[in-house]
Amino acid sequence: MANKQAKKALEQFKMQAANEVGVNLNQGYNGDLTSRQAGSIGGQMVKKMIQSYENGLAGKSQNQ
Repeated sequence: MANKQAKKALEQFKMQAANEVGVNLNQGYNGDLTSRQAGSIGGQMVKKMIQSYENGLAGKSQNQ
């Protein structure tokens, strides 16, 4: 059950990142994307994950 929820959340995260960098993704197959487009989506996802982690660390240091 949790695996399906995680997969759905990751798919939504990917779609959001694609939208932010201006790449149109379809549900399912996206083999027509260029390497540059796919890389920009992955890069945006990593950027947001790092930002979220750093925000979490900043919150922990303020609470101590």
